Amino acid sequence: MDTGTGRGMIGAGTAMFAVGTLTAISAMISAYPVFGGQALRYAVAAAILFAVIALIDRRPGAAPVPPRPSLRDLALLAALAATGLAAFNVCIVAATEDTSPATIGTVIATVPVALALVGPLLERRRPAPPVVLAACVVTAGAALANGLGSGTVRGLLPALGALGGEVCFSLMAVPLLPKLGPLRVSAWSSALAAPMLLVAGLVADGRAVLRVPTGAELAGLAYLSVVVTTGAFLLWYDALGRLGADRAGLFAGVVPISAVITTVALGLGSPAPADLAGAALVAAGVVAGLRPRAHRDRVRRRGRPMGRPASDAG
Repeated sequence: MDTGTGRGMIGAGTAMFAVGTLTAISAMISAYPVFGGQALRYAVAAAILFAVIALIDRRPGAAPVPPRPSLRDLALLAALAATGLAAFNVCIVAATEDTSPATIGTVIATVPVALALVGPLLERRRPAPPVVLAACVVTAGAALANGLGSGTVRGLLPALGALGGEVCFSLMAVPLLPKLGPLRVSAWSSALAAPMLLVAGLVADGRAVLRVPTGAELAGLAYLSVVVTTGAFLLWYDALGRLGADRAGLFAGVVPISAVITTVALGLGSPAPADLAGAALVAAGVVAGLRPRAHRDRVRRRGRPMGRPASDAG
């Protein structure tokens, strides 16, 4: 295993673990207007990311600054923000009104399979059967850890919409990463998503879309902005460039496992046997999916590099 692949695996796993903590942390901001809170989250994350970009670009000996996003890039970034961030949140809120969180989690747990099938096609290569099989194992483990759940057709439709948004969040970034790098893709997508969610909040909550948060809510929003958005986005998009969407997608199965671990760490519950069995399946699927392609990875990197701009390093 080369350094880049190892770094991608660590980054993808860490990113999805951070996203998994969202379930427990969300309890801290459950009383805050949903769309207003998400708009704040992405606005703060964008401000942090653009500040980091400015610091990197100005440091002595910095690599040449990548070109500004073209109109085509901005259109793709806007589509990414609209589907993978704004619409994803809207669909989650809509789904929770008619179905259980476990069902929503189970539907979204199929992300690894979707990325294993569609990701390679966008890179003009065939899906790798071992990775697809591993993705199915990861999905089964994640669904088991989620508890499968139950719900109505009306609730499942927005859950499927959330699944589509989650897939778009990764796949729409793939053509942008070689030119802009993970730092700029994260910054621009967050900046574009904030006003979209603010508009959704104005429609849903009117003037109550924003208010001064309590101390606990401020801490929760800060965690979501810095850790779950700024940190996890950077790590995930970096991992996509290093591993490809199909293999990086295997780590999406870490999300429900992280949710269980966070719940236990905060003293809010204890793992059930299904949680432990699900974790074992996810781990087995990730290991199986990452093992067989070292030689093909070297060939693919020689033929079509997926690296990030040097100015985003460090």
